[in-house]
Amino acid sequence: MSMNRRKLVAVCLAVSALLSGCVLRQGEEKLMDLEYTVVRPEEIPETLAAEIEEKKEADFEITYSDNEFLYIARGYGAQETGGYSISVEECYLVENAICVRTVLTGPKVGEQVHKEPSYPYIVLKTELRDEKVNFE
Repeated sequence: MSMNRRKLVAVCLAVSALLSGCVLRQGEEKLMDLEYTVVRPEEIPETLAAEIEEKKEADFEITYSDNEFLYIARGYGAQETGGYSISVEECYLVENAICVRTVLTGPKVGEQVHKEPSYPYIVLKTELRDEKVNFE
């Protein structure tokens, strides 16, 4: 293999490692699942609610703390109709990060939905922690 090709392969591997977020790597260990609650819209802290409103048109990933709890918000931007839901697949701790994986699910075929655009998002509340949050 030529030297340039080896460099290209090395760079590609490095980039893929950086982009992999919280995918457990060899030797990395899930320390524990984190307990969380899904926050109802009327219970979202005012500052966070304003930021969500400002960013709701596009995908967003926001963290916010109020010196008591950590809030983790994930939005999926404008959708053509209503009927979307978001599920939390995982929320866990690794050595230096909190990993959160959510999934957006669209309306079922034949399901009656509102024809106006919707802006699905979810807000999780968990204990206050210092680790960075990685969204998957």
